[in-house]
Amino acid sequence: MTGTATLAFPPSFLKLLAHEVRWKLLEALAQSDRRVQELVQHVGEPANLVSYHLRRLRDQALVTERRSAADGRDVYYSLDLDRLRGLYFATGETLHPGLAEASGSPALQGILGAFRLTRVLFLCTHNSARSQMAEAILRYLGQDRVEAYSAGTVATRIHPLAIAAMAEKGIDISRQRSKHMDEFAGEQFDYVVTVCDNARESCPIFPGEPEHIHWSIADPSAVEGDEETKLRAFRIAADELMARIRYLLVLIDRKHSP
Repeated sequence: MTGTATLAFPPSFLKLLAHEVRWKLLEALAQSDRRVQELVQHVGEPANLVSYHLRRLRDQALVTERRSAADGRDVYYSLDLDRLRGLYFATGETLHPGLAEASGSPALQGILGAFRLTRVLFLCTHNSARSQMAEAILRYLGQDRVEAYSAGTVATRIHPLAIAAMAEKGIDISRQRSKHMDEFAGEQFDYVVTVCDNARESCPIFPGEPEHIHWSIADPSAVEGDEETKLRAFRIAADELMARIRYLLVLIDRKHSP
């Protein structure tokens, strides 16, 4: 995700968002990455019309697409919340500087004081990188207001480059362990977040009707090249998870604060 917000005529940004179909698409993607078939069902419009409006959102780099790792025929769409937020404040600033983004805004820092204890489980295939990093980031940002866990469809080991990428952020995951999702069978969670496409397809049912969220994040361990190239892929995944989890924490605060 990028925080850059440049638009020649900011009012056109409001026109872009004001369309009913595009607003419904943003509503759906604000919560979870989704395939086009799911977006068609959500907005209740023909696939060609949904594709047109997705293209309009992609043209402004508000929405990105990535081919599913589980089924190459599927494409996942993601909303860049950082860019949306930046354009929103840039538009306001054209009217009055007092409407610009305030420095130190609590939305991106994480509003930690009002959280009740919320349980979140991150799932991926091997529980070696993406879900492990997500577990650690949520625990780091949420402090003692959340319970963060992770697991995989198979248990392996934590990837050394995941440990290295997180260490650069001051987060130590070297003592975490890889776990199979069966270890959490029967437990209740507020949120179950799949961070790879394959895990979404095989996600088990957990009691208590947790909210299911999907983040279609590329597998950094699949990147080939020299060590620096591979490490860069883990850094990119860690940065994307950091951005998404900051917004997840705001969602948790709004929904679960007393």
